[in-house]
Parts: sequence; structure tokens; C-alpha cells
Amino acid sequence: MIKKIIISIIVLTTLAYVGSAWFFSSKILHLGLTECSVEHFVFCGDPSTQDIPFEDVSFKTIDDFTIPAWFMPVENAKQAILLVHGRTANRHEGMRYAKSLIDAGYSVLAIDLRHPRQDPNILSTMGYHEQKDVIAALDYLTSVKGFDSIGVIGFSMGAATSIIVMAKDPRIKVGVFSGGYANSMDVLAEQAAIIYGLPRYPLMPLVELLFQWRGDLNTDETHPENYIADISPRPIYIMHGTADTTVDFHHGERLFAAAKQPKQFWQAQGGAHTRLWQLDKEKAETSVVAFFKQYL
Repeated sequence: MIKKIIISIIVLTTLAYVGSAWFFSSKILHLGLTECSVEHFVFCGDPSTQDIPFEDVSFKTIDDFTIPAWFMPVENAKQAILLVHGRTANRHEGMRYAKSLIDAGYSVLAIDLRHPRQDPNILSTMGYHEQKDVIAALDYLTSVKGFDSIGVIGFSMGAATSIIVMAKDPRIKVGVFSGGYANSMDVLAEQAAIIYGLPRYPLMPLVELLFQWRGDLNTDETHPENYIADISPRPIYIMHGTADTTVDFHHGERLFAAAKQPKQFWQAQGGAHTRLWQLDKEKAETSVVAFFKQYL
């Protein structure tokens, strides 16, 4: 009898362990459809709501996904800025910065990363497959629009993804990264503890295995902390809010510590996740434009 009870406990514990890991890996892979929030994005319409001329464009990734985007041209512009949004966001996220960049003489491309909005079967992979979307955007800017001097602004997962792409692809000359994480598994473990009260061990190792298997990916290639030093001597600007409860401030500190010169760090006191424009619009716009003006 005791033996049966012990076996039952072991089986139930194992099922609970595997079930919890499967549940959390599903939460990572499958994104819901969210509406644009003015509180978060500020501008929820297309660029015309800011009196910005634009083209609705799209292009294919190497794995045949279609990436929709807004291209906002500036006549005779020699440089372009690519805006890359975060995990649960869309191309509206970077539009806070579009007007100031355009006024400074840069053409701007705001893309939608792969998301169930385009296809319900698309999985979110913490930047692994999303790197292909950023590369496709670079291909569009260079091959179709003829730019050879490109900067990037990335937010959250878009920052993490863009850091890794920039380390591999010299076409990105200057990078600005807001609210990015240093290590995807660290930030997921932190969020699992905050939202679900789940411990990192022994849960996260199995979550990581399931995430890799189900998403057809390698999590080692979703840790920008391991790549950011390779960007040098191209310049980077890290921006992170001290009140960030989605990607803790220590991730910004880790990225800045791992990066080589030239680098710049805005430690935004009281700043929430990727909302530094809302915290201090003037500093957000002027510091970003000045950084591109200095280096791009």
C-alpha cells in the first residue's frame, strides 16, 4: 500500500512538473492578439496621423513569412532608421520617435515582426526566428531602397533581436536599444516567478528544452549579452528604466557592461518598460537623434 502511494505521488509530481513546463513554454510561444494602447504606444494610427507621408510595404523573409511595414521616406535622405518593436507589440511602438527622426533627415522603416496577426500558426521565439525578419528589413532597405547607412532602434525583444543581428550584420552602423534583456531565459524565469510564482529550478531547464523543441530553435542564440561585444567599434546606446517591471533594470546594466566602446547608457530614473519617451519626451528624442547625428 505504501509503495503504491509513493508511486502515485511520484507520478503525480512528474505530471505536474511536465504539465507546468508545457504550460509555460506555451505561454512563451503563443502570443495573443492585443490592441494598440495609447498609454503604451502613444500613436495608434498609421503615420498620416502625425502628418508623415508613408508607403505601405511588405517583404519576404528567408523562411517565406511576409513582413508588413511602413516606409517613411525623406527626400534625398542618405541614411535610414529601422524601428523594431517588442514581443507583444507591433510597429506602432516605435512611432513615438518617427517624427523627430524624419525631421532630422532620416528615412524610417517601421516593421511588424512575425506574429499571429499575420498567421495564427506563427510562434514567438524570443528573437531567434525574429532575427530573419530584421535581416529581411535590412535587405529591403539596401536592395530596394538603396541605403548603405542604416541605424536601428529596438524595443524589448526587438532590442535583444537587433543586438544579435547587429553583431552579425555590418549593415547596421548604429544601434539604440530600449528595455532589452541580456538573457532570454533569465528574463523568462524572472517573469515566471513574478506572474505565476513558479521557481526557476527545477522548472526552467525543462521549459527551456520544450521551448527549443517546440519552437525549433537554440536558446543560446537568444542571449544578446553573449553577442553585444562583437558590435564594437560600431556605437550603441542602451536605454533602460529603473522602474522596469517587465525586463528588470539589471538587464540594461548587464548589456552595457558586456558592450565595448563606443557606448552610451541612459539610466532613466523611474522609467517603465520601453516608455522612456513618456517619461521624458525631450530627452528621449534629442538624445536619440543626437546619437545618430554623431555616429551615423
